[in-house]
Amino acid sequence: MDGQGGPGGPDQAVPGTRRPPRRRRSRTRTLIGAAAIVAAGGVATAATLGLGGGPGNGAVASNLPPNTAKVTKETLKDTQEADGELGYGPVRTAVSRLPGTITTLPGSGSTITRGRALYEVDDRPVTLMYGSKPAYRTMREGTEGADVEQLEKNLSALGYDGFTVDGEYTSGTAAAVAEWQDDRGLEETGTVELGRVAFAPGAVRVDGLEAEEGDPVSPGRKVFTYTGTDKAVTVELETSDQRLAKKGARVDITLPGDRTVQGRIDEVSTVIDPGGQGEDPTTRIEVVVWLTDAKARKAAASLTQASVDVAFTAETRENVLTVPVTALLALQEGGFGVEVVKGGSTSYVAVETGLFAGGRVEVSGNGITEGTVVGVPK
Repeated sequence: MDGQGGPGGPDQAVPGTRRPPRRRRSRTRTLIGAAAIVAAGGVATAATLGLGGGPGNGAVASNLPPNTAKVTKETLKDTQEADGELGYGPVRTAVSRLPGTITTLPGSGSTITRGRALYEVDDRPVTLMYGSKPAYRTMREGTEGADVEQLEKNLSALGYDGFTVDGEYTSGTAAAVAEWQDDRGLEETGTVELGRVAFAPGAVRVDGLEAEEGDPVSPGRKVFTYTGTDKAVTVELETSDQRLAKKGARVDITLPGDRTVQGRIDEVSTVIDPGGQGEDPTTRIEVVVWLTDAKARKAAASLTQASVDVAFTAETRENVLTVPVTALLALQEGGFGVEVVKGGSTSYVAVETGLFAGGRVEVSGNGITEGTVVGVPK
C-alpha cells in the first residue's frame, strides 16, 4: 500500500512562525498520510511537540493560516470498491454416482426444485433434495447420521410421514421411503441407494451440460454444471484485501444504470490458480454476495450477467471527531499535530489519529473538541 515517508525532516515547526503542511499523496477512497500510519493500521500517536510550554500547550504562531476548517463529529467508513460479476453465484458440477446410461437430461437454463428429477439413468430418476451434506453412502434401516436427518427433512417437506426427523433410519423411515419410491416409479425397497438422491443447498439452475443422452455413465462421471437460482455477485480480491471479506457483512452494489442496491457476503473462499507452464501459482480471495432484499432482486431481475461495482466497508467509526487530512502537520518528534486557531493567534497541538476515510481523519487530543478551528493550506 502506497504511503508518505516518515514524519520529521527540515520543515519542522518553529516557534513564532507557521509551518507549511507537508504535501501528501491520496489513495482512492482511503487516504493515508504516512507510511508509519500504514504500518500501524491507520493509527499514529503524536509525540511531544518540542515547541515549549507544559503538557498540552503548543507554541503560539504569529501568522494566521490561509484557510481554516472546523473539527466536526461524524461517522467515518473505510470503504473500498472492487469489480464484480452479476450472475447466479458459484458454478458447481453434478456428478453421477450410478452406473448405466443417461436417458434423460434437463435443458440448459432450466430450474429444478426439491423432489424433482435432475436427470435419469436407465429411465430411473436421480432426485434433488435440499441439504448441505453430500450423499456418500447407501441409507437403510439402522443407519444414523446427518445425511439421514437431511433425507427425513426432505421426505417430511414432500408430505411423507410416519417417522421422526431425528437422524435415525427407523422402520417408519423405511416405510416412508418405500412410499416415495412408489411415487417415483422406483422399486419399493425402503432403502436409498447411493446416487439415487443428490443434495444441494436449494433449487438449482442448470448452467451447462457435460454429457448427452445416450452416454454411458459410471460413478464420477460429470453430468452437468449448475448454480443457485438467486442472483448473486462474484468478486475476486487480492489476498492483501482479505480484511474486506467478512461473511455476513453488507455491501453496496452499483448495477448498470448507476442504480445502487444492497447485498450480503455469503461465501468467502481462497482460490489457488496453479498457473500455466512457466508461470507461478497465484492466490486470490473469491467472495460471493447475494442480493438480500426484494428491491435488489427486482432491480437485477432483467440482468442475466453484468459487470458491477461492489463497495466493501472494512471499518466504521461512529460519532468521532474529524478534520480534513490536509490539516495534519508532521512533527519533528514523530506523529502529527494540528494548528489550532483562536482569535488572532494559533498554536500547534499534538493529536492522535484514527481512521482515515473520505479525505478526513479521526483525531483526538488535548483541547480538540467539536467546533475547534484548525488551519489548512490553500
